[in-house]
Amino acid sequence: MAEHNKIPVTVLTGFLGSGKTTLVNHILTAQHGHRIAVIENEFGEIPIDNDLVLNADEKIIEMSNGCCLCCTARTDLIEILRSLLERSDRFDRILIETSGLADPNPVAQTFFVDEEITANFTLDAIVTLVDAKHIRGHLAETGHDGLGSTVVDQIAFADRIVINKVDLVDAPELAAVEREVRAINATADIIASRYADVNLADVLGISAFDLSRPMSGDPHWLEDDGHQHDPTLTSVGIELDGALDQHALQQWLTAHLREHGAQVYRMKGLFAVEQDPRRFVLQGVHEVFELRPSTPWLDQDRTGKVVFIGRDLDRAELTRGLLSCMADRALTPNAR
Repeated sequence: MAEHNKIPVTVLTGFLGSGKTTLVNHILTAQHGHRIAVIENEFGEIPIDNDLVLNADEKIIEMSNGCCLCCTARTDLIEILRSLLERSDRFDRILIETSGLADPNPVAQTFFVDEEITANFTLDAIVTLVDAKHIRGHLAETGHDGLGSTVVDQIAFADRIVINKVDLVDAPELAAVEREVRAINATADIIASRYADVNLADVLGISAFDLSRPMSGDPHWLEDDGHQHDPTLTSVGIELDGALDQHALQQWLTAHLREHGAQVYRMKGLFAVEQDPRRFVLQGVHEVFELRPSTPWLDQDRTGKVVFIGRDLDRAELTRGLLSCMADRALTPNAR
């Protein structure tokens, strides 16, 4: 199925109390003219989120299995998505609200690991909500097995970040929140809100996970300010002058991620491929990745750029690996 015929999916994540359900209600009651299916994932003994969502004409589907869309629950998500395809009345888009304790990466992987899902759905963006009033306290508790780690991971994985409840903090505190959020995620766009009242064009239909649109339009997408709240969580950006060998790149990525996939939260890249007039877009989560052709280069410089986001990333190893995939091995990447 052509990309423009696929059903776009937006994933809402964010820690407990950040305002996800409020944003869902804002989306469902807005005058946008779209039919939206909402998939709720709860973590708890008694399901309640479904009762808090305003059910207009949209279909609300609840996953109250106690799992935060882990690998087991991902199977349930696939079955739900398949059931939506079987309906005679097609939905215009899907909205998945994850639990406040959820790791968003298994949700993202869903759209790569199942052939039918990949053919019919496209992941539009992962939108993370942040509670301006409490986020700095949560981040102060950061530990790999604790609360802060969950909050950090949700922010790091985001394509778009909504700092919510800005009316509860003063200007200096909001500036501090923005600095800490930006230190964790150097590439996602950040917007602010009260009561999750955002412009829907800022969170729906933004093609942020597709990557080709924002990367081509934002010359600073690769930039990293070099500071991270969690020192093990880093962003490595690499630029390449010239074309790559597609087969070599796929082979190297497969081998590298087989060994280090658990450390690589996100990959997003744009490459020139030898003897192909099109730009190639790389997107991936952990060991799952996709490299596919996009729009033609036309008169643009055929250069490559990629960002890896994860824990304990080895910049030198990543640079060597990409260099080994260059069609002309003499060209040297400019790592940033």
